Amino acid sequence: MTSPSELGDFLRLRRAALQPEDVGLVGYGIRRVPGLRREELAMLAGVSSTYYTRLEQGLSVNASESVIDSIARALNLTTDERAHLFDLARPQPAGRRKPAMKPDHARPGTLRLIHSLPDTPVVIIGRRSEVLGWNTLGHRLVAGHLDIDSPARPQDRPNTTRMIFLDGHTRELYGRWQEEAERAVSSLRVLAAKNPDDAELTALVGELSLKSTEFGKLWAKHPVAACVSGVKLFHHPDVGDFELAFEVLTPPDDSMHRLLIFTAEPGSPAEQAVQLLARELDDPATLASSGQRGPAAVPARF
Repeated sequence: MTSPSELGDFLRLRRAALQPEDVGLVGYGIRRVPGLRREELAMLAGVSSTYYTRLEQGLSVNASESVIDSIARALNLTTDERAHLFDLARPQPAGRRKPAMKPDHARPGTLRLIHSLPDTPVVIIGRRSEVLGWNTLGHRLVAGHLDIDSPARPQDRPNTTRMIFLDGHTRELYGRWQEEAERAVSSLRVLAAKNPDDAELTALVGELSLKSTEFGKLWAKHPVAACVSGVKLFHHPDVGDFELAFEVLTPPDDSMHRLLIFTAEPGSPAEQAVQLLARELDDPATLASSGQRGPAAVPARF
């Protein structure tokens, strides 16, 4: 997934996004191409223009940590972008071919944890943005049209990024779909840099690039963000429009699993919507009596 060309693309895109005035330089009129020139960026980073050019062209590897840090400062990178730059620039050790990765699974203890929170929607996401598990309310919130047991089956396990771009139900679920799409691609970029030899992740990017023009355009912009908290606007087929805050918690191991946890402000319409979903799980007649009806679950793969 990652390569010298990925590093070069990232550097070129971030350099093109900076204007001379942004970094205290004089622009001297209209430029043939947007952004800083290579020699300007090299000067700001304190490296030779020749060396920076080779780095951007993918002709130089093993850049020192101090050089990469200087380039990150010159590009005014965010914390997430700086970490991403280090992931891209870090050379991969030579060695034997890695064996194919086995299908991932959520730890039993993590599954017990999320099911002990019946009033809080929680989803477990893996290193390829696949759903490894969800509690009942989490399933009802984000994918009530899919089989609740599908995360346990690697062959038709839902994938949150694939769902956002290729699943019509998910596209309608988010009131700010473009924002969700940008979040998904930004997060997938982070995952790709941390899993450079993951064939399944590479295949996912290839599939989405072929099937979704929107994904391809966003991927080409190389957005990077860890997306660990924020707010999502839901347009839910059962309980209407409401906003939920989310937090992403990462277990202290090397699994790269993430717990996506949704919360609502006490006494808010969002809290009432989540409570209504929870009551419907206990009594399916609840929504029917209010004139609302959810979609039937289907064993689809997304």
